[in-house]
Order: sequence, then C-alpha cells, then structure tokens
Amino acid sequence: MQLMLFTDGSVNPQLRVGYGAYLACSEGVGSLHSLADHIRLKLFVDTSSAKLELQTLLWALSEIPAAEIISYTDSQNIAGLNSRRKALEENDYYAKNGKRLNNHKLYKQFYKFTDDINITFSKVKGHTPSSKKSNVERIFSLVDRASRNALRAYST
Repeated sequence: MQLMLFTDGSVNPQLRVGYGAYLACSEGVGSLHSLADHIRLKLFVDTSSAKLELQTLLWALSEIPAAEIISYTDSQNIAGLNSRRKALEENDYYAKNGKRLNNHKLYKQFYKFTDDINITFSKVKGHTPSSKKSNVERIFSLVDRASRNALRAYST
C-alpha cells in the first residue's frame, strides 16, 4: 500500500517552540474537510525552523506503518538530504568551518529511518495561490494551516 505523507511545521523563533503537523493518507481518500480531521499535531521545544521540519518528519515516520511512502514537504533541507548524504557522512557531519552541524543527530536518524523504508520525497511549493493549487498542494495547505493555527493558539 502506498501512503502519502504530508509534513510541515510552524515555529516561533523568539520562544524556540513550534508545532509539527502531519497527515498520512492513501490516494483518493475523502474530502479535504474529512482529511483535516486526521492531521496529527505535536509541540516541540528548543527548536528552529529547519530542526522542526526534521523532527516532524521523524516523528511521523515513527508513528506510521512501514509502507511505500511519498513524503510531501516544502522543506528544501529535507528534499535535498539524500543528495547531500555522501558529503555529510564523509565529513562526519562537520561543516567546512570545522564546526559540527547543529542537526547532525537528526540527519543520522533521518538516514537510519529512510534506509529501512521505501520513501520518496516530493518538494511542494509553499503558499501557492488557491486558484492554482493542485490536489496535493491543497492537502499540504491543510497541514500547513494546522501547524500555524496550533502555534498561534499556543502563543496567545
């Protein structure tokens, strides 16, 4: 069975907190309204934008059954991690300036998870005008909106 996995996060950089959101569904299921009821949310503390995107994806992968997965994200970092793997591992997750990468532990977890499952990553354009959105972009917008609304409610 092929699963579509939509992940996104919304972070408050001043408070260093954020909400991750994900939706796992199979193709052709229900209306957008019914899909919104299945979005999962989680609060993450001591986080940043790039870190939150990874934390959310790893959380989602730990909760859904191993299957053939198409992961939809607007995170350039996540979309490019597989192509960066060789260089990251060869440099033991150190940057050219000699500093260890902030998210090196999450990168290692990402590779461990993705080695064990059949997953493909698809980059979604964020914030496309409604009239021009594909069905995938409409579903992704539900997840994006859920994380933003949860953060907004937390911050007020």
